[in-house]
This record gives sequence, structure tokens and C-alpha cells, in this order.
Amino acid sequence: MVWQEKLLATRKGLRNLNGSIPDTTRAFGALGKAVKEGGTLDYKTKEYVALGMSIAVRCEPCITLHTEALIKAGATRDEVSDVLAMAIQMGGGPSMMYAAKALECFDELSA
Repeated sequence: MVWQEKLLATRKGLRNLNGSIPDTTRAFGALGKAVKEGGTLDYKTKEYVALGMSIAVRCEPCITLHTEALIKAGATRDEVSDVLAMAIQMGGGPSMMYAAKALECFDELSA
């Protein structure tokens, strides 16, 4: 339940931030919507990119949000594992450690 708790804490923190700077968070949300709905790549592919970047920049809250989005989009463990392999290749040792966290998160949130 560690990752479920992290996901809830992330959402709580974002709601708190939204209460303090609603114009900024609304604008950021609009940007997210625009990039996920437009362009050539499909939504799931874009979420794979976001997960890989979350690992490379070592953002656990980002890992939880993008893993949840991938689960909802129908991602499989094997597909996520391919993304983790690329993130490790691009980010070296630190990305390997965060890839382990991402797989743990996927396993828990998809159970």
C-alpha cells in the first residue's frame, strides 16, 4: 500500500497547491491537456515518455501519476518494463533505482 498512499499524498498536495495558485495550476493543466490530446503520438505513448522522464529526473510523485495513467490506458507490465529499460539506458545507475520504484508502483497500483 505504499504507492497507494504516495498517490493519495501527491493528489492532496496538488489540491493544496491549486488552492494557493489556481491560475497557475489551471494553466499547467491546460498545457497538459493540450499536449496529451494533440499531436501525432497517442495518449498511451505520451504517458510512456512521461514515465521515462519521471524516472530520469527522479520524481516519485510523477512516477505515481504517470503509472496510474498508464494503467488506466491499458498498459501492460511488459510494456512498462520496456520503458523502464530505456530509462535505465539513458539515465544510468540513478535511473535504475527509480525504475525499480516505478515497477513496484505499477505492480501495487495495478493489483
